[in-house]
Amino acid sequence: MGKEYQRSGVKSSSPGKQQVGFEVVNRRELSVRLPLPIVEVLEDLQAEVERMTGEAGLKIVSAVLEDEVLQKVGSRYQPDPDSGARRWGSQPGYVVFSGQKVPIERPRVRQRGGGEVELETYRKLQRDGRMQRAVRERLVCGISSRQYGRAVESLLSGYGIARSSVSRHFIQATAGELKELMERRLEKLKLVAILIDGIEFAGQVMIVALGLDETGHKHMLGLWQGATENATVVRSMLEDMVGRGLDTNRKYLFVLDGSKALRAAVERVFGQDTQVQRCQLHKLRNVADHLPEHCRNDWRRRIRAAYSMMKYDEAKAALDRLWRQLVDINPSAARSLEEGMEETLTVHRLGVGPLLRRTLASTNPIESCLSTVRRVTRRVTHWQGGDHIQRWTAAGLLQAEKGFRRIKGYRDLAALVQKLNPGLQAQQEVA
Repeated sequence: MGKEYQRSGVKSSSPGKQQVGFEVVNRRELSVRLPLPIVEVLEDLQAEVERMTGEAGLKIVSAVLEDEVLQKVGSRYQPDPDSGARRWGSQPGYVVFSGQKVPIERPRVRQRGGGEVELETYRKLQRDGRMQRAVRERLVCGISSRQYGRAVESLLSGYGIARSSVSRHFIQATAGELKELMERRLEKLKLVAILIDGIEFAGQVMIVALGLDETGHKHMLGLWQGATENATVVRSMLEDMVGRGLDTNRKYLFVLDGSKALRAAVERVFGQDTQVQRCQLHKLRNVADHLPEHCRNDWRRRIRAAYSMMKYDEAKAALDRLWRQLVDINPSAARSLEEGMEETLTVHRLGVGPLLRRTLASTNPIESCLSTVRRVTRRVTHWQGGDHIQRWTAAGLLQAEKGFRRIKGYRDLAALVQKLNPGLQAQQEVA
């Protein structure tokens, strides 16, 4: 069924505002009038236009450009003699539409006896920030730069989407995201726990920090690049976080994977009395790796049963029994279980509730972020120098951050804050 699009003037109910309307005229049905206020459209024009589809959207773009020409020059056949400008035909141009450069015929205006007059709406429609975001969204979802040209969903034929152009837009978008993540201010975050873990790419390790605030929401705190997960790298990241506003007078629960380098760096920056929870899942895997294949599942079950006990004394006694049994079976596995055992029970000793304990007993919350990073970077086959790894990691982390939800057991966080910072509530009331 054919449709025609007609532009018609619409009077605004608000003084000082102009509106332009578009009628979708169906030859067999009643017309529908869609008024669009020009001032609001100019502020966020592309977001509005991209909700339309195909030719209808471009007709709106053309009409808005024509409306600016009308304001600067006057009617096509009755120009305003006091405007000092006149129409000067048109020429091929483009607008950024649905993540592509789409060709249009743009009108031109010239000053009488002078140069060309820039159309503000046309300049706004050419801003490539939306194209960069569109390229980034498609690439982090697994579309390679070689396939991007075929994968862009649009009813219109675009251009300017060669592989080099896609790469350039992605670099610009991810560089901005990396800068935002590295410079994110932290003084307003009332953090309770900080989780730290690393991910490796091409011999380089990216150390990532995730924070949990008093309301149970997660925040990406930063990342740092190093050759290994050593104390110097982690300390640099922690000192950078302090420089961005992290309060060192407040006590936090640090959840670590068991690395001695991480533990040493945390102690160096935040003090020896810092509460550290060693990841129970890492401990379980480390012990199981020392055992023969045929008995690993049984020992995993036993260790999980010990960690699932509610009271600290019961859990500690159960682990001690397992350690004594392992001494006779496999001394290496026994040493692995004994090393740092006390810190794997920190959440038990602090009396954390069962739901919240499940979150804080391991680095799983940050592992889920790193799994998103792995998914985003799975198509990268050649890592380059500079900030290449950092940019891709930042893109993956911020992609994961979009899906963050409040953690289970968040209602128990207030009690944990008081145990970590006795008298904090009284100090806040006095302040």
